[in-house]
Amino acid sequence: MPIYEFRCTQCGDFEATHPMSTAPKKQPCPVCGEDARKLFSPANLSTLNSPRARAIDSAARTAETPDVHNRWHPDIPPIATLKRGESYRIDCREWFDGAIKNDDSADDIRDAPLNKVHALSGPFAVEGAEPGDLLIVDILDVGPIPQEQGALAGQGWGYTGIFAQKNGGSFLVDQFPDAYKAVWDFQGGECTSRHIPGVRFTGITHPGLMGTAPSADLLKKWNKREGDLIATEPNRVPPLALPPEPDSAILGTLSGSDFDRVASEAARTAPPRENGGNQDIKNFTKGSRVFYPVFVSGGHLSMGDLHFSQGDGEITFCGGIEMGGFIDIHVDVIKDGMDTYGVSENAIFMPGRNGPVYSEWLAFSGTSVTLDGEQRYLDSQLSYQRAILHAIDYLSKFGYSKEQAYLLLGAAPIEGRFSGVVDIPNSCATVYIPTEIFDFDVRPSASGPFQIDPGMGAPKSLNPG
Repeated sequence: MPIYEFRCTQCGDFEATHPMSTAPKKQPCPVCGEDARKLFSPANLSTLNSPRARAIDSAARTAETPDVHNRWHPDIPPIATLKRGESYRIDCREWFDGAIKNDDSADDIRDAPLNKVHALSGPFAVEGAEPGDLLIVDILDVGPIPQEQGALAGQGWGYTGIFAQKNGGSFLVDQFPDAYKAVWDFQGGECTSRHIPGVRFTGITHPGLMGTAPSADLLKKWNKREGDLIATEPNRVPPLALPPEPDSAILGTLSGSDFDRVASEAARTAPPRENGGNQDIKNFTKGSRVFYPVFVSGGHLSMGDLHFSQGDGEITFCGGIEMGGFIDIHVDVIKDGMDTYGVSENAIFMPGRNGPVYSEWLAFSGTSVTLDGEQRYLDSQLSYQRAILHAIDYLSKFGYSKEQAYLLLGAAPIEGRFSGVVDIPNSCATVYIPTEIFDFDVRPSASGPFQIDPGMGAPKSLNPG
């Protein structure tokens, strides 16, 4: 006998009914209250999206909803249970939850509320998942807020920011200590920016952050080792790590003394850790399959920090094209998978095969020697910084400001590689820029570099704050 469903066309809430319901074919939705809960037959169910594990009102703020959190802790209650072998659509907020505007000022980047990130959807329990298992998550689709144009990132636009030194800084914080911003407009799968003219590229859309909750013991390990690091230089700007911070903590449905305890213990979501977390892997896109270690009963899966595009390294810190949107996932479990496959920490994944395919590149290299000429021993991070700086210097010869070039390298799908890590004392890193993203020929030639009109340029915060 066929299964029918009541489904809300406004928020996505659904309820299966079997056999054919005799209830009215349209009724108020018990979740969002809109008179948009309709009865669908099997014939038209195939035109609908996957069941929404959680639909989020994009106009609401994080503090007004219990569906999100911005800390890692095993005691944050799950907001729903996902069934093994089922697919779901999960709506995600932009990582600053609306603090960044579609305008020509970078003051919002300068003043970005770092204590509030990330606005994560979840946590979700997965039925049958227990410590020692591997959680399988397939990314079926991911994208900006569907069919919406508006004031929130993801509603037809996104942004890239260079973070100010006092607010976390960037990969090149010593050379770029001030706040800058570029806004990108989406058209289909491509994007352009009024702040960086002369480029257009297809986004490799992906979640910057996805992961499972830590156990109590693992959380203590995180806090101890990061606290020890902070203690080596406690007054450093930007800091060496971010300790637990109750201010602006969002912990789902927790309240009272439970909230206060968890807020004082919970880990910040900024860095990647053994649970996955904020890995910012640009190839973690549609078609990817990831295997997460499970540390608590149910797994407590969370996700967010969606990017329309990103270059390898997310080098400006706010370096992808940040947006809100949706992610469709399928979940399953490998029992005892952590021991079976030796995945005791850090997820493994199979990247998707979607996204733009570029065939022509311009590559820049760097070695582990500082700008002051100091020799470092096999410092691959320094090598990558030098490769990026060489690319920025090159692009500035075409008329871009160095800040425009830096923002572009953070947003466009550049390839970063550690090319040599054994030839003492210099490691070598390379960065590959796809030449097809430019509206002009960016290759060296006897005629010299084409001169673009840089337009209004990338907005800079005039007051360092």
